[in-house]
Amino acid sequence: MFKMMGFCAKWISWIKGCLKSASISILINGSPTSEFTPQRALRQGDPLAPFLFNIVVEGLNGLVREAMDKNLFQGFLVARNEVKVSILQYVDDTLFLGKASMENVKAIR
Repeated sequence: MFKMMGFCAKWISWIKGCLKSASISILINGSPTSEFTPQRALRQGDPLAPFLFNIVVEGLNGLVREAMDKNLFQGFLVARNEVKVSILQYVDDTLFLGKASMENVKAIR
């Protein structure tokens, strides 16, 4: 996804390095445990999380746009100009809007 958006290889390696190099410890009764490496790359409160979320969301928007172009998903028409709305996103919530049909459900799935 990063390459598709035009990020250079060096920058991509920096992001990977940030995600893979972390170690954490937990406070138990006020005393820290020994450090360990988390099993998943992204941790709660990670300052990179909002940025990486935006990258993933851009990919999802592209997939929905492509599905609409291929008539696999029918969006919802809004206002007098009949603007097609198919997906709304805010923070970490995603809402798909479209015709109530099994075809749309299958396309999302």
